[in-house]
Amino acid sequence: MEHKLFAAGYRQIIAVDEVGMGALAGPVVVCAVMFNKTFFQKTHKKLRRLRDSKLLSPKKRAGFQKELVKLPGLKYQISYCYPKTIDRLNIYRAARVAMRRAVYKVMGNRLLQPKTYNLKPSTIVLVDGPYKIPGLSLPQLPIVKGDRKVFAIACASIIAKVYRDKMMAKYAKRYPDYGFEQHKGYGTRLHQAQLAALGVSKIHRKSFAPVARLI
Repeated sequence: MEHKLFAAGYRQIIAVDEVGMGALAGPVVVCAVMFNKTFFQKTHKKLRRLRDSKLLSPKKRAGFQKELVKLPGLKYQISYCYPKTIDRLNIYRAARVAMRRAVYKVMGNRLLQPKTYNLKPSTIVLVDGPYKIPGLSLPQLPIVKGDRKVFAIACASIIAKVYRDKMMAKYAKRYPDYGFEQHKGYGTRLHQAQLAALGVSKIHRKSFAPVARLI
């Protein structure tokens, strides 16, 4: 897909994916990765087995993340929304806010000045999922299960996942005994058992039913 888009005249591709949509605690994290044509003209042997982050072990994810962030022709930015924002907006809208912010950041905030754009933008945004990101003045292509179908989106998913896992490991030290370092905030049996025993922490999403029942 990326080769076809470059052949169609685009000079840059931005791929966007989010992590943490279904978690009961912690932020929703988004990564926007921007590639130029040169990146895809080269052979990246160390990335041959790169897949959607959910299909990789933590060790392999970390290895790919380290390789990706140092490669020329690739830029990335992270954005996230904390639980308070998720509770205020709902998880879908909060994720879209983080997506839009991540695209702004990776473009150097140029999207905040739409008058500078030509009628034929040189950049296209690939979004994981069925919906476009509202408020962007760039062409977008939403792709269902894009993190499994498109290399660029898989890269975004890996960087976002590694970043969020590190955030949750830090939260585990601040809020011990919940097991955040293990389940990363998702609703596992361990998490729900500890949630019932310890109560709701400041990083739990109070609008999510398993947490709301305990308030």
